[in-house]
Amino acid sequence: MSSALAIAGVTAVLQRLINDGLADFPPVTVPTFEVTSLPPSRILVPANGADHNQLNLFLYQVTPNASWRNMALPSRDEEGQHRSNPPLALDLHYLLSAYGAERLNAEILLGCAMQALHETPFLTRDAVRTALSSSAAPGDPLGDMLRALGTAGLAEQIEQIKITPQTLSTEEMSKLWTAFQAPYRPTAGYLATVVLIESRRPTRQTLPVRERIVKAIPFQRPTIESIESNAGADEPIVANSTIIIKGRQLRGAITSVLISGIPFIPAANDLAENEIKIVLPPPLPDVLRAGIQSVQVVHEVDLGKPPVAHRAVESNVAAFILHPKLVPPFAPSAGKLSLKFEPSVGRSQRVTLLLGQRNPPAGAPGRSFSIPAPPENGITVAGQTETATIEFSLGVAADVYFLRVQVDGAESSLTIDGAGKFDGPTVTV
Repeated sequence: MSSALAIAGVTAVLQRLINDGLADFPPVTVPTFEVTSLPPSRILVPANGADHNQLNLFLYQVTPNASWRNMALPSRDEEGQHRSNPPLALDLHYLLSAYGAERLNAEILLGCAMQALHETPFLTRDAVRTALSSSAAPGDPLGDMLRALGTAGLAEQIEQIKITPQTLSTEEMSKLWTAFQAPYRPTAGYLATVVLIESRRPTRQTLPVRERIVKAIPFQRPTIESIESNAGADEPIVANSTIIIKGRQLRGAITSVLISGIPFIPAANDLAENEIKIVLPPPLPDVLRAGIQSVQVVHEVDLGKPPVAHRAVESNVAAFILHPKLVPPFAPSAGKLSLKFEPSVGRSQRVTLLLGQRNPPAGAPGRSFSIPAPPENGITVAGQTETATIEFSLGVAADVYFLRVQVDGAESSLTIDGAGKFDGPTVTV
């Protein structure tokens, strides 16, 4: 692999190649010339307006090489540790332009240079070493520059540099020379590929594999079709509920259920091919909070010595709503109502108290109120992430109200009497 000096090294080698090529085929009508690698806007024009006899090799574009781009492993692992130095693979796009002091000089120089590149379709390692060496004494700017480029490792990189002509349309050529803000001269496009630049930073190497452990299992992907409460399909799911996950191919060699990223292991008698039962935990700190919960069934396999469970196959992701539950008593005091929640409420969750008049006047729709919780749900202690109790400021007319709360869109439930009417919970204000 090469270092970051390889790009400049390729330009220097091509410049030397063109110069030597014209020396082997000296045009009798162009006795003197020079080969440069300047931007076209910096080509000097004499005071009389005539050009010098000059060939200019300009690197106008650098693009990633598609073939080498994904050949190596990523440079960092899942923990962000530096594991390898994948090469930066680049293609170099050049414009070879000819300038002539006399009539036809530019065409002669361009033809000879193109013949030299045609007869050298790739840069040999010896040619690269020769071009990037100098016998000049230390302190000579050009000699020191060439010797520095010789340390880039261009001659030792895995793939040799190939030189191919490129076809540029009239429109592309016009856009390039317009961007250069320089008068157009006879020009040919060339591609040099591929330059492999690799970092020299140290990497952490893994130990060699001493033993291979292969385990083959039949492929089956679990599929979740529905999730409901064990109390009934229409019953809300609350803390301490048992949920039933229904689907296909749910049982695996080792089966776990992820609920909002938290793993749950079903009991043996609660695990079947088409159904899994999971008992939700009581209101434990930082476990599950009211709101939408994601569910995924995971099949694991034992690998290694000693065997360790590894995730193998995962189901689709389904969801259910964990409804909040209010714990009595509900006794307002001094215009405030303190409510206890199951499960606890997180600091950043949106909590709203919903009040609806229980016995509205005949023919009237009844009063209803929506009262937001205090900022951060009333948590004032630094570092505290959740609370089980929130105090609401009422500010409503005295009456008996049905009492509900909404946490991140999940509402607590009202109870129903034998006649099918709502009968609680209520609060008297």
